[in-house]
Amino acid sequence: MPNFLSNGISIAYDIHGDGAPILLIHGFGSNGKVNWVDTGWVETLANAGYQAITIDNRGHGGSKKLYDARLYHAHDMAMDAKRLLEHLGIERAPILGYSMGARIAAFLALQHPERVKCLIWGGMGMNLVSGLADSEEIISALTAESLADVQGKTGRQFRIFAEHTGADKAALAACMVSSREPMSEMQVRDITVPVLVAVGADDEMAGSPAPLAALLPRGEAFTIERRDHMRATGDPQFKQATLEFLRRQA
Repeated sequence: MPNFLSNGISIAYDIHGDGAPILLIHGFGSNGKVNWVDTGWVETLANAGYQAITIDNRGHGGSKKLYDARLYHAHDMAMDAKRLLEHLGIERAPILGYSMGARIAAFLALQHPERVKCLIWGGMGMNLVSGLADSEEIISALTAESLADVQGKTGRQFRIFAEHTGADKAALAACMVSSREPMSEMQVRDITVPVLVAVGADDEMAGSPAPLAALLPRGEAFTIERRDHMRATGDPQFKQATLEFLRRQA
């Protein structure tokens, strides 16, 4: 994978196909390949005429692993995404983010709206504002000596996923400390580009999409039926809703 330096931090990315560029930002513990290639997103977007650009967030995939929790705030990772667009000479593009990637995309739009045509937030509802209460469980699961030592359901899910993707668990634990940076309702209202908020009907982690979409000046809510947080990522309903949303913005 190619990489570039974002404020001295090596960030890996990949470019898939030709067409109008769209930046894809993955979720916590994942990477560009797992989140977007393996789930069929890259193929779907390429078939629709887009050039999918995947980024590995700091601490993930092929990017530099960091162990200082102060380096994982969502607004800092949003700057990595902005610098990637600059590095590639892309002035403005749609941004598709899932879970933590949606949070990063939100801060990118807040800090640099001139870079963002529109947003798709997958797996991120009202908890963008209200926050989540399971961070300590996830950190404990990632730092445990083995999976056998992890008891909580959510912690086990994240530990199993980290082991499946071969992730650096210590880097992920540091990331979990600060990456769930909340956004105030006032900040959400300041995001004026069109936003599609898509959340699984059985997603207990993201929060409801409708109240978050209602805060946004140009927000739309979409429910991914019969899906929870882990299984909504590559769902055909989500892909179809995203393509229709992108067509309306074009």
